[in-house]
Amino acid sequence: MAKAIIFERPGGPNVLKYKDINVKKPGFGEALVENHVIGLNFIDTYHRSGLYPLPLPSGLGLEASGVVLAVGDGVSEVKVGDKVAYAGGPPGAYSSQRIIPAHRLVKVPAKIPHDIAAAMMLKGLTVWYLIKKVYQVQRGETVLFHAAAGGVGLIACQWLKSLGVKVIGTVGSDEKAKLAKKFGCAHTINYNSEKFKDRVLEITNGKKVPVVFDSVGKDTFSDSLDCLMPRGLMCVFGNGSGPVAPFDPNILAGKGSLYVTRPTLMTYTAQRKDLVEGAKEIFSVVGSNKVKIEIKQRYELRDAAQAHIDLESRKTTGSTVFKI
Repeated sequence: MAKAIIFERPGGPNVLKYKDINVKKPGFGEALVENHVIGLNFIDTYHRSGLYPLPLPSGLGLEASGVVLAVGDGVSEVKVGDKVAYAGGPPGAYSSQRIIPAHRLVKVPAKIPHDIAAAMMLKGLTVWYLIKKVYQVQRGETVLFHAAAGGVGLIACQWLKSLGVKVIGTVGSDEKAKLAKKFGCAHTINYNSEKFKDRVLEITNGKKVPVVFDSVGKDTFSDSLDCLMPRGLMCVFGNGSGPVAPFDPNILAGKGSLYVTRPTLMTYTAQRKDLVEGAKEIFSVVGSNKVKIEIKQRYELRDAAQAHIDLESRKTTGSTVFKI
């Protein structure tokens, strides 16, 4: 019998239960995947807490790497025995086996192990759409990236450096600052001891930056607007400190006709051609060692609650994975 993390009501990490589940046969367009390694992402905590509500009871998790055990009728994207990975809905990655729409699966190159694939799919695709689709970065630019020592941040620092872009990254400790610099961040700001908007002005000689990539949300939004040059883009792609409060759009006019966007990976990979394009790019930069995936925490799947506690208390850095 398969194992999975299930929750029946929204709440704290204690609502997560490790249970036996029955997995059905794949239907039309579906595949049965045996997950080998599972990725932990901050969005998992939003689903668990109810910030992003799910029909309950529900599984959890959007990212894993494994092997196809069976396919239903009408499946052409993968076949039995293929090494695959996925990032995105429907939730249910916190499981030893699961059914998933086959069009959400991508084949993983043989040289990329399951743990690396599971640690990089959602985070790597997130960086891809941020710097290639939401805002097409240009060589010589300087950008501000919040949470630079996190899983997404470390990938972003390396990828942006390889493109000739300087990253100013915010972090929560001196230890995290060292880690971000090790992975390509040009300038780090410890937001617990420095005002990041003042440091951005200092680093850029008052020019500010054309784009801010922000997964923190409530705590960083307002000051981030003051870091943007006229017609700059505020890209809020997460709510680590809570969702951004409603605000008067006239504020954007007064600060230089700024733009604000709230993109999601699901929108930017809704079409399979976009998902495949993004996966090929992340496999390429990882395969060429332009980007190294730093797995800093490993947990047993049964310990998912503890992993959520550590993630939400900012104790983690880099990527985190679950073993079955």
